[in-house]
Amino acid sequence: MSPVRTAMTSTPFMLPLPPLNPLKAFEVAARWRSITRAAEELHVTPAAVSRQIRSLEDFLGVQLFDRTGGRFVLTEAGRRYLEAISPLLVGLREATNAVMGGSFRRHVLRLRSPATLAVKWLIPRLAGFHGAHPDIDVQVATSSTPLDFDREELDGGVELGDGSRPRIHSRRLLDNQLLPVMAPTAGFALPSTAADLRRCVLLHSLARPDDWRLWLDAAGATTVNAYAGMKYETSLLAYQAAMEGHGIALAQRALVAREIERGELVAPLDFVLDRHGHTYHFVWPADRPPSMALVAFLDWLAST
Repeated sequence: MSPVRTAMTSTPFMLPLPPLNPLKAFEVAARWRSITRAAEELHVTPAAVSRQIRSLEDFLGVQLFDRTGGRFVLTEAGRRYLEAISPLLVGLREATNAVMGGSFRRHVLRLRSPATLAVKWLIPRLAGFHGAHPDIDVQVATSSTPLDFDREELDGGVELGDGSRPRIHSRRLLDNQLLPVMAPTAGFALPSTAADLRRCVLLHSLARPDDWRLWLDAAGATTVNAYAGMKYETSLLAYQAAMEGHGIALAQRALVAREIERGELVAPLDFVLDRHGHTYHFVWPADRPPSMALVAFLDWLAST
């Protein structure tokens, strides 16, 4: 009887998997650049987050964060590791959601914008983005304060400026062309020259306090007080006051184009001041990988 031969199956060489809880602690802390904020998201103590990160560093044999001199920033090894694991964690979450029948939203896009830009430009366009990406849940907050990606849980946002700040990418959204606008039925005569504005009530935005001075200087209207008149927290309120006939607002033409087209506002003077690069930019952090939702949003912005 010939001997029975059994097939021997060798165990393939397996690369080590990192401990998953420390990996999650690292990813959250790296995203926030803060042990405290990571602890808040994970509902544990900061000491527990620190222990998890050190456990991962011991496992990997490399230092992921520079903690010298009160600093808490990624080392070069930490930055490379974060870039490598971020898409894998996204894929793990999506696979888990799919197995669970898609009971959770797969992606969330968190944005912040000045109120005027949000109401006049962003929100009217978001329906198109949602139609193209129904799996992305968009959250929009409004504020005119500078974006701080180290302290705020945001994917990106809109800022007024030239788009050049350290540690951010930026994309210009629209031209900044300023012109006076007013209601066609306002209770005062339409000005025919820039100098006539001295007889009008100027409507100001506290978020853009120097716009009237810049426009009047460029128009040569040196006899007009650039800071007199009524002042509002945002341009959005100043535009509404103009439509109510309270005075003349200095508007960004791209943001009042629909009101002019519908006849709710008129531009009585031809002179337009182009602020060129000083305009609204969409910005996002340059020192962390963009989320899948942000990548989709940036692609959509480029196509609009």
